[in-house]
Amino acid sequence: MKKKKTNVIIHIVLIVMSTTMLVPFAWMVLTAFKTNTEAISVNPFVIFPNQWRVDAFINVMNNMDFLRLYINTLLMMAGRIIAAVLTATMAGYAFARLNFKGKNIAFSLVLIQMMVPGQIFIIPQFLMVSRMGMLNTTFALVFPGLVTAFGTFLLRQAYATLPKDLEEAAKIDGCNIGQTFLFIMAPLTKSAMVALGIFTAIFSFRDLMWPLIVNTSPNSLVLSSALAAMQGQFSTNFPELMAASLIACIPMIVIYLIFQKQFIEGISSSGSKL
Repeated sequence: MKKKKTNVIIHIVLIVMSTTMLVPFAWMVLTAFKTNTEAISVNPFVIFPNQWRVDAFINVMNNMDFLRLYINTLLMMAGRIIAAVLTATMAGYAFARLNFKGKNIAFSLVLIQMMVPGQIFIIPQFLMVSRMGMLNTTFALVFPGLVTAFGTFLLRQAYATLPKDLEEAAKIDGCNIGQTFLFIMAPLTKSAMVALGIFTAIFSFRDLMWPLIVNTSPNSLVLSSALAAMQGQFSTNFPELMAASLIACIPMIVIYLIFQKQFIEGISSSGSKL
């Protein structure tokens, strides 16, 4: 009986917390169908619009090239995911399974990079991209994600949990280091790679500062920077902003629905290895 009461309390707490987390999304949806006067009303009881209007959706669809924004955002996400998984997989294997001079110092630098704010690297990264003449390009968006300290640490932890017997058996069978990594060890860390891809996609989708700095051309904007540009200095049309935000969420919602199983498996497996 006591256990049943405990389970009921836990479920109530989880339901309340889940509902609280959904409030901002619900507010965004409701605001998208309001007039601007209703949206900025200070009356706390004005929750639902008096009349459900789609003017905000029509205006943003006419004024914003969402197809181009989707393409730019997905290209940035895909580029960062591929680069992060490739570099982190190789670096993680080297730090976990190989012995070389300066290994501990190099891995300490990786950990230090995880500890400092990412904004510290924005100026040198911008100078590098600028001197390469790659501003307002997809490469500029992908550049900060070519290597990832977090991904290197995550994959290093994944490789460190694998038994040494696998490498010894591969060596007996005549495999060199590259073959052992590619055909034996790498496939066993697929869940960690999926987790890294998930985190990289989320971080890329919500990245705002870097796209605003390196891509100022209208044809090179991503969803986050396009939404930021909708905020005026003195006034903001909140229904249109919320309508555009709702449309911008569609790719991530679709990706989550398609890869829901991989999302759950990847995140759960990464939590067990950290």
